[in-house]
Parts: sequence; C-alpha cells; structure tokens
Amino acid sequence: MAVTIAELAQSLGAQAWGDTGIRVTGAGEPSATAPVRSGSGQLALAMAPKYAETLRPGCIAILAEGMEPQAYGLAAAIFAPRPRLVMAGLTRAFDAGPDIAPGVHPTAVIDPSAIIGADAAIGPFVVIGSGVTLGPRARIGAHVSIGRDARIGEDALLHPGVRIGHNVIAGDRLIVQPGAVIGGDGFSFVTPEESGIEEIRRTLGPRADIRQQHWTRIHSLGAVDLGDDVEIGANATIDRGTIRSTRVGSGTKIDNLVMLGHNVTVGRDCLLCSQVGIAGSSTVGDRVVLAGKVGVSDNITIGDDVIAGGAAKIFTRVPAGRVILGNPAVKMETQLEIQKAMRRLPRFAQQLSKLQETVTRLLEKG
Repeated sequence: MAVTIAELAQSLGAQAWGDTGIRVTGAGEPSATAPVRSGSGQLALAMAPKYAETLRPGCIAILAEGMEPQAYGLAAAIFAPRPRLVMAGLTRAFDAGPDIAPGVHPTAVIDPSAIIGADAAIGPFVVIGSGVTLGPRARIGAHVSIGRDARIGEDALLHPGVRIGHNVIAGDRLIVQPGAVIGGDGFSFVTPEESGIEEIRRTLGPRADIRQQHWTRIHSLGAVDLGDDVEIGANATIDRGTIRSTRVGSGTKIDNLVMLGHNVTVGRDCLLCSQVGIAGSSTVGDRVVLAGKVGVSDNITIGDDVIAGGAAKIFTRVPAGRVILGNPAVKMETQLEIQKAMRRLPRFAQQLSKLQETVTRLLEKG
C-alpha cells in the first residue's frame, strides 16, 4: 500500500510541506528510516525535537507544529497539530490486520441455524454454535469459538483463539485480541452454613471455632453485553453475570490480562490497563481510567471520570472526578503527602532516639 504525502495529510487533517507527491509506503522510527528513493519511502515518526535529531537528510517525516523541516534536510513533512492523534490515523492507514482469507474456510464448523452476515471472513477450525448472529464484514481468526445464541454486530474482528460464550451480545466494530475469553462462568460459590469469609466480614477479624466447609456452585444464568467500539486485549477475561448480564459500555478499551468479575458494569469510553481486576457486582462509571494492576473490591461504585494510578487498591466508593493513588487508594494529593511522610520516618526515628537519650540523661542528673 502506498499513498502520497498530500493524500495522507488530507486524510489526517494535517498540513504538508515539501514534495507532497512522494509516495509513503509505511511508518518507521527516525533512526531507522532511510532517505527517499525512486519517489517513495517510509515516513519517520519524529514528533518531538529529541526524536528528530536522528533523522537523515532526504527523509520524510511527521513533525510537531513549529518544528522546521529545513533544519533536518527533509524531502517532505506532515505537521501534526496533535501528534498522537495523527499517529493513530497513520497507523490505521497502514495496518493490514491479520491474514484472514475472504469467505469461509472448509475446516470451519458452523451450525446451520447460525446467521452469517455478508462479506464475512471465517478462518480455519472456527466453531460457531446454534442461533449465532454474526454481522456483515466480520473477520474471525483461526480456532475461534462462538457459543449458541451469541450476537455480534458489524465489522467485528476476532483474533485467533478467542472464546465467546453463549448468549453474549456485542455491538458493532468489536475487536478482541488472541486468547481472550468473554462469557465464562462467574466465580460464585456458597456454603450451607456461614463461611469463614462471611464470618470475618461480620466480625471484622475474630473467628469462632474453625470447621470444615464445602463450597456449592452458584450457576451463571446471565450473559455479557458489550457496546459498540469495544476492544478487548489478549488473554483478558469477562465473566458472565449470575442473573443479569455483565456489561461494558461503548467505546471502552480493555488491555491484556484484565479480569472483570460477574455482574460488573463498566461505563462508556473507559480505559482498563493491563492486570486490572474488578471483583463481582462493582460499578465503574464513564470515562474512568484504571492504570496497570489496579484492584477493585466487590460491590462498590466508582464514579465518572475517576483516574486511578498504577497498582492502586480500591476498597470503598470513589466520587466522580477524583484522582486516586495507593493501597488503600486515597486522593492523589493525600497519597503524595503520605509518601513524603514515609520518607521522613528514618530521620524522625533518629531524632526521637536522640531525644530519648537526652531525656534519660536529664532524668539521671535530676
């Protein structure tokens, strides 16, 4: 695939400079991008001066507004008013996606009652169950399984090894990376008598006689409901609900190795980064960002527009708009004060020790 600098700039809504007829064949890092040859070349992503220092004369590049292409000897350039947004458009333009041949591979197993939309591409060893509805232009990679009565909207992309459970509902433009599992059973068990966990929650620590207990499964009758434009990372897992569905709002992006427990509700346009875990029946508002390794306890509510820093542990309700850090998670400014105080502790301990020695000497003299 090759487009000209002028065409690419127009599609990105950006300004072009230099020989705009040069054909762009892909993108590369500044230090690894060669000068243009025969009217074409890779576009270097040099959207800050520190990256542009390694550009070679004769290259083509994306620069931030205000940078001078002449200073780097460039043949052509595109100016990025918002560099990462331009980068998103550029990478989208050159991403060929996974190699899934058009049509249905002969090894795929598709139940006769399934409805497959027009122009679908279904790879080797795919299994599609009874009553499934698959929207137009779906691309289904090798070894994907889709359970009975699942419904998936238009333009879905399921990478190899994805597992979609029965009755799962997904909107348009769903993207699921390899190995993710959507719609496994929730982790729900109960004991005939009060369990140790229930006792501790009631007493906040003390325990009576410890005795044997047997766990009985609570079956998951709910499903998973995903909105439009949801993306789910590799080896992420979303459990189905116990009675109602586990829900993820439109536009939400879920990273690799994220775990959503049964009955969880996640709002619209959230970012859940790698290794986030949200325990059962918790509610996450719209536009929430949970950084890597954030843990959310069960049955709590996180308001809209909350940002939780990496490895934060959330045990109680979080009001809308709050930025939180730490374990347990508190307001960012409070956590920073805690960290400052902790760094002072060794000095305070030394001062206290000296004060104790002084007091002891005074008492001995008195």
